[in-house]
Amino acid sequence: MTAMSPTGPAERRRLPSGDVRPTYNLETLLDVAVRVFTERGYDGTSFQHLSHASGLSKSSIYHHIESKEQLLRLGLERALEPLMASTTEDGATTGSAMQRLSYLVRRNVEILSERLPYVTLLLNVHGNTETERWALGQRRDYDKIVAGVVQEAIDEGDVRADVDARTTARLVFGMINSVREWYRPERGVTPDELAELVTSMLLDGIRAR
Repeated sequence: MTAMSPTGPAERRRLPSGDVRPTYNLETLLDVAVRVFTERGYDGTSFQHLSHASGLSKSSIYHHIESKEQLLRLGLERALEPLMASTTEDGATTGSAMQRLSYLVRRNVEILSERLPYVTLLLNVHGNTETERWALGQRRDYDKIVAGVVQEAIDEGDVRADVDARTTARLVFGMINSVREWYRPERGVTPDELAELVTSMLLDGIRAR
């Protein structure tokens, strides 16, 4: 497979007819694919749809990408890699359980706001392909890690004893994930501001009194 350059803006080249056709690198092609997957659903997207959205011929796309599912995997990795990496960062591994939980919530919001199209794609997968099942497995692993931190915070007395750790983790991230439905970075709320607001609202609700 011939790899495309992972960075740099899309270029444009002039065809013999005088028409101008965009020449995409991997990142820009991936951006288009993620948008189309989200709009149409992965199963409802064909290479014809990707060709129409990108302005590239199907043969040009195949020259750089082996399959549609490869694009899906790359898009999901853009969301999952920072999410899973956040669980091993210093803020997630040091301090009290409540401090670690606060850090994980904040990082989740930051990642969602910074990689909104990719996280939206992740939250829309249904497990119909091997790649989607892999992504759902990664999400379950992440949820287990967070539920474990919630349980530690309960045991340490910082989170109410009447809450269930796994249910609480699901509710916390269910609320965070709903942010994708209305958050638009261009409207002036920065990722840091959003993370501070969501973290304070969520954790105040489960904090022991």
